[in-house]
Amino acid sequence: MNLENNQHKDRLLISYILCAVGFFGLGGLHRLYNGKIGTGLLWLCTGGLLYIGQIVDLVIMPGMVEEYENNLRIKAGLSPFGVPQNQFAVASQVHRPTGNQLMVELIDAAEKKGGTLTVTQGVKATKASFAEVETALKEMLKSGYVKIDNDPITGAVTYHFHELN
Repeated sequence: MNLENNQHKDRLLISYILCAVGFFGLGGLHRLYNGKIGTGLLWLCTGGLLYIGQIVDLVIMPGMVEEYENNLRIKAGLSPFGVPQNQFAVASQVHRPTGNQLMVELIDAAEKKGGTLTVTQGVKATKASFAEVETALKEMLKSGYVKIDNDPITGAVTYHFHELN
């Protein structure tokens, strides 16, 4: 993560330097560098939209760099947080319960934890995805089988299985 943070800072610094070059007649280089080819060429031909675009870009530069880096992560098969997205395909080869089977495994996990369960604990116990566990727990909440609360210490959303207490 530290290497990724340094790379982000380097890209941001280079983008600002290229933007500064725009004030000397080569506007848009920072946009080309961050994958915005169309507007980069427009800035290059119009002097950064008569320098107004160059000035605006000084303010929005961090977002432009972040967007470019997120696009690179997606192309590399990573989530915007850098987590491999194909790990879910690998995980699907492992036993992953669905539907009622998932609910039963969540109830078993809650029973082992004294009648309470967080989404993260449910994922760990069942190997299902966060979305699948959260959906199953919300379905049980709608049906009245569980109550929802926040842990007073951590603030984590906790599902209470009142029949297991």
